[in-house]
Amino acid sequence: MSGGASRTRARTEEWISRDPDPETRAALERLLAAGDDDALAELFAGRLAFGTAGLRGAMGPGPARMNRLVVRQSAAGIARHLLAEVPDAALRGVVVAHDARHRSGAFAADCAEILSAHGIRVILREEAAPTPVGVFAVRHLGCAAGIVVTASHNPPADNGLKLYMGDGAQIVPPVDGMVAAAIDAVVADGVLVAGHHAPGPVEPMGEQVIDAYRAATLARVPPPAAPITIATTATHGVGGALLAELLAAAGHRDVHPVPEQQEPDPDFPTVAFPNPEEPGVTDLLAARMRACGADIGLALDPDADRVAVLAPIGARDVRQLTGDDVGALLGDWLLGSVTSGPGRLVVSSVVSSSLLARVAEHHGARHAETLTGFKWLSRPAIEDPSAVQVLAYEEAIGYAIGPDVRDKDGISAALAVASMAAAARAAGRTILDGLDDLHRRHGAHVTDNFSLRDEAPGSAARRAALVERLIAAPPGRIGPLATTGVRALAPDVLRIDMESGVRVIVRPSGTEPKLKCYCEAVEPVPDGDVAAARERARARLAEVRAGLTASLLA
Repeated sequence: MSGGASRTRARTEEWISRDPDPETRAALERLLAAGDDDALAELFAGRLAFGTAGLRGAMGPGPARMNRLVVRQSAAGIARHLLAEVPDAALRGVVVAHDARHRSGAFAADCAEILSAHGIRVILREEAAPTPVGVFAVRHLGCAAGIVVTASHNPPADNGLKLYMGDGAQIVPPVDGMVAAAIDAVVADGVLVAGHHAPGPVEPMGEQVIDAYRAATLARVPPPAAPITIATTATHGVGGALLAELLAAAGHRDVHPVPEQQEPDPDFPTVAFPNPEEPGVTDLLAARMRACGADIGLALDPDADRVAVLAPIGARDVRQLTGDDVGALLGDWLLGSVTSGPGRLVVSSVVSSSLLARVAEHHGARHAETLTGFKWLSRPAIEDPSAVQVLAYEEAIGYAIGPDVRDKDGISAALAVASMAAAARAAGRTILDGLDDLHRRHGAHVTDNFSLRDEAPGSAARRAALVERLIAAPPGRIGPLATTGVRALAPDVLRIDMESGVRVIVRPSGTEPKLKCYCEAVEPVPDGDVAAARERARARLAEVRAGLTASLLA
């Protein structure tokens, strides 16, 4: 046995002695007994990193996987940080909520136990709940922080943990680094509960919090201006019941869930990858729309923080709108028909379409652009108390309607889209007609986003090196188009502007092993022919995509 294998086996035995979960202990004991040093080396090759999105990864034993010991160590680090850095944190408390994935309830209970052992009050939602409800509860209850156990739309084998501070937003630097350092200190000293604390109370999150979320969500949009037929899916997640309840409370009477996907199921049996953006995931919803003659289709992701929107074309066809399509439509409708007054703010990310900025200018509202992720999209409104956030969105089908939830909220967005579609019906139109109008007014904004996936060992370093190379030596031409400007929006985010109104942004994914590329072309519509303008833009983007792929893989 090599020295490295011997050290790994010693670390494994030490981990087993600390692991509270008999299932993951047994898995490691089997690997030890079988002498599978390669498998052990993989499980102990580093630690699942705590970053700005918290933790997320495959479940399993050892420090490189999501499991109860990793969660307990993380909760202990969070507790140390709160007690050291946040005034009255123990009294104000921490919200803990979770989705319906495998082990989510156990992970949430572990977080609650460790926080309470540090003398911190805990408000625990024992039943599975949509992520937006847990996020809403942080500010509604005046808590010092919130933890939501979820892996959102990741595969069934994954789980994760998101951390929010008292402002209701996900953590950003320097807090993320401070929390990570506190977790590292727990791992180094092996002490899950430092000092002597009287246990803090663990209180159930009552229905009054859910009632407050319902009221806030319903208040953001008007009731339907005309009756419409709606099809929905929860994608086997936790949002189905609450969405159905809120649609009914808002006045929508003709709602048809996809029955096979309405109840939570952590195995996601009808989809290969429970992300509504992935091909095939909304097929059952599209079939349900055809069967009931729906005017709109709404697909929540498993933790209900995102929503995909589908619209019928003719009698049989269904089109899934892009996140950028929906963001522009919501912005135009909310600014033009729902809200008024000074200080109105809409926010989009650097990788989202530029159309929302033009919509905001048209309506006399302010537009802000941020880095990707709602930890940044929430910041303009947090930093400017005079701002009234109307909408924040990112192209990956994430939307926040109003200021109540400082993260993406698929349920409130679904309700807003339903109200918007009803308003269009009352005017004898559809939301697709509304999108055509926006493109005639502001130009046909067409996007083409794609990813280059790399799951082999060392992929993160390779992605970072590739972006660094592009920043240091940007291409003078991509496909047939010359570049007109290149700038780093962040150390790992590159924007390339090209002739003919084309823009490309390249960045590594923060949660998945892939390099993400976002391309947009804007084509004028001087003759009113939107379809022709979109085709011209798509043709240009196809050439750019081919050239960009060749450049990145060179």
